[in-house]
Amino acid sequence: MTIQKYTISNDPNLYEAWPDVALTSSGKLVCVFSECTHHSDRSYTRLMLTTSTDHGRTWTAKRPITEGTKGLPYYYNCARITRLSDNRLAITIDRINHEGHESDPDASTVLLLFSSDEGATWGPPIETPLHGIVPDKLLELPTGRLIISAQHKEDGKLTQFMHYSDDCGQSWSPRITVAKSPEFNLCEVSMLPMGDGVIVALMRENSGLGLDCKKVISHDNGESWGPIIDLPLPGCHRPTAGFLSSGDVLITYRFMQGGRGGFGRWTQNLFAALLDRESILAVKRSDAFSRILPIDFDRSPFSDLGYSGWVQFPDGEIYIVNYIVDDAWDKGQIRGYSLTMDDFILKR
Repeated sequence: MTIQKYTISNDPNLYEAWPDVALTSSGKLVCVFSECTHHSDRSYTRLMLTTSTDHGRTWTAKRPITEGTKGLPYYYNCARITRLSDNRLAITIDRINHEGHESDPDASTVLLLFSSDEGATWGPPIETPLHGIVPDKLLELPTGRLIISAQHKEDGKLTQFMHYSDDCGQSWSPRITVAKSPEFNLCEVSMLPMGDGVIVALMRENSGLGLDCKKVISHDNGESWGPIIDLPLPGCHRPTAGFLSSGDVLITYRFMQGGRGGFGRWTQNLFAALLDRESILAVKRSDAFSRILPIDFDRSPFSDLGYSGWVQFPDGEIYIVNYIVDDAWDKGQIRGYSLTMDDFILKR
């Protein structure tokens, strides 16, 4: 197996975590992540950025996108970045008030930030009507529709919600429920447009039992959603899905096996899964197939990892970003991984 690992950022004085990555039209990688005091201490947070022009082998020094939040009534949480059809970069990030629980809708607001120069400069944060945590990427459909999505608790269970805009974000639809269940905690969605108005929303189930990835399907560009379906990716946390140049679907995710919890006890593995289009659209678990590849293992007794992002270069190379503790002992660091389809499929 030829997976190569690279250090993106490793600051011994801060906890770095929750990265994502975009590939610009010029071939530059732009990685965004949060730095904070610790995963369990958000008294200070700041959204950071670093870039690479050599396929992720080396990276610039990190620099801030937002203000630091020490002494402020809020903190920044998990950012996502995407490249839009007009080549702008867009970041979604949840800003959470210290007062109130982060799962309460009134405690958090999802913000949008835009860059027209490949991440060199950013406009001011734009508040959206979406309340919740851990937003998905800003999703742009072929029709031009924009979708924002995040989760918060409703009726005692984590529930996934969204809004859409058909006028470039000038106005947004009423809130739409993507997935809700009295049985499951549904969160950390990754929406995958399939064409012809079909979107598949892949979600973490957050009971701590190591259950399958859950999915729901929309046939009307996100205006309504079908029943909850199991996808054969057990213990799937924070799925990040997208199409490869082959037409297959790649999903990167943290594997959480369930059992007795706590930091270091159930967050040691980053996986990638390869699925075909038919498996993503299957309405029964038994009709889906997945090929699962281990990407990294966190050796620290305080292990914590697995919020990932990825891109594919025109030459076929796949580049994944992830946070992990590992040899940083009790501090999160940002790590990159290079691989190809040959890592999934043995060529004859």
